[in-house]
Amino acid sequence: MEQTTYFEDYEIGSSRLTSGRTITETDFVVHAGHTGDFFPHHMDAEFMKTTPFGQRIAHGTLVFSVGVGLTASVINPVAFSYGYDRLRFIKPVFIGDTIRTRTTIAAKEDDPKRPGSGRVIERVEVLNQRDEVVLAADHIYIVERRPG
Repeated sequence: MEQTTYFEDYEIGSSRLTSGRTITETDFVVHAGHTGDFFPHHMDAEFMKTTPFGQRIAHGTLVFSVGVGLTASVINPVAFSYGYDRLRFIKPVFIGDTIRTRTTIAAKEDDPKRPGSGRVIERVEVLNQRDEVVLAADHIYIVERRPG
């Protein structure tokens, strides 16, 4: 779906919550293959039984990728991603956990490089099935100002 939302239209404090997605062993294996990260924390169940976690933990970058992907439901043709700041892996995610993502508009500011646009900072929080925040980041968008 496409929806044009200009810089002026974003309201600080507005939020949305995505649907959920259960993390599977296949996700672990595919992500390890894509990234080359075969660390035992993600791939060795017997090793992880000897740790305080007791089981394999999802790659932080897997949780980030899926969590951000869940938010990709509306295309705004006057905005683009400028990047992410303050990315934190707060709690582990395990095989069988279901995650969803809450986004909240946290701030708006001028863009010093682009006078016809502004920056919108969206707080991204990935939640597990117990509504615990497992990942947090600030997503920065460059958004065009309303013409005229």
